[in-house]
Amino acid sequence: MPEGHSVHRLARQFRDVFGGAALAVSSPQGKFSAGAARIDGHVLERAEAHGKQMFLYFSHDLVMRVHLGLYGAWDFGGDSTFTGASSIGAPRRIGEQELGAESPDDDQASVSGGPAAGLLTVAGPGDYDGPPEPTGAVRVRLVSDHGWADLRGPTACEVLTPAEAAAVRRKLGPDPLNHGQGDEEEFVRRIRKSTTSTALQLMKQDVLAGVGNVYRAEVLFRLGLDPMLPGTSLQREEAQALWEDIARIMADGVRDGRIITTELRDRPSGVGVDVGCGPASRGGMGDGLPRRPNKDVPAEDSHYVYKREGLPCRHCGSQIAMKDLGGRKLYWCPSCQAG
Repeated sequence: MPEGHSVHRLARQFRDVFGGAALAVSSPQGKFSAGAARIDGHVLERAEAHGKQMFLYFSHDLVMRVHLGLYGAWDFGGDSTFTGASSIGAPRRIGEQELGAESPDDDQASVSGGPAAGLLTVAGPGDYDGPPEPTGAVRVRLVSDHGWADLRGPTACEVLTPAEAAAVRRKLGPDPLNHGQGDEEEFVRRIRKSTTSTALQLMKQDVLAGVGNVYRAEVLFRLGLDPMLPGTSLQREEAQALWEDIARIMADGVRDGRIITTELRDRPSGVGVDVGCGPASRGGMGDGLPRRPNKDVPAEDSHYVYKREGLPCRHCGSQIAMKDLGGRKLYWCPSCQAG
């Protein structure tokens, strides 16, 4: 399932290529015909992400909500003015997987981000005569004068009123990429009021919207926190550090189109770009030196613990552990993250 940074990239692409345009909306598959008819021909005013869900706001006060889930994906195409990623969603194409050369993963979205990573192949001037015939089960198709987008396999796709969309969003936890006033304090309140383990709570979308298995494992390691620590045992400063570091590395994900959580000094390849500052962490990584990651980091250098079970910890050399927790695989270092 795409994590929150991918959905924010998706919303940004919709704003860039469809914002202010009247869209022809249809449902080639037929399952969304009634919803498509409600927004067909109207102008897309804005696109917003909240956690793992996207909300498209149209000019006649209706909103299309899309949750890609495990299998949903958008495909895009258009003329020479229509630029962006060719596909965002479930991993489908070689070269568009955020894990690079690794196999597709249920927490990684297919987001192209460079010349070798599936940018749109656009038609030349005068060559574009509209979208191709839909192939497969296209739930909804959006078409402007310059391009098109096809949605397949979403968990949710519906048309709502603004009040209904707001009600959906209120049920979600704060999104660290939305910079809402009071969001940090609300996250701190929610995670510290429960005896449920911190690791489980970070995956609850009503506690924190947008975090999936990769960010969950990586931020807990980066801050040296025991995954099984109950929320009620988190110090306020630790909960605040969680929020701040999640916001930091998810913003990197929006920028890079990949989840890269290692700091430059911990990468054997030495690949990285110094464009920011490392976090102040209980795990000993917060010396303030500039070492933010970038999209050129090899896949094998991208993470500290995620999918590295049995391999040596990049800090202490202990074997990275893995176990099932709440139906998902949890990765951590038993030494660096001891309770």
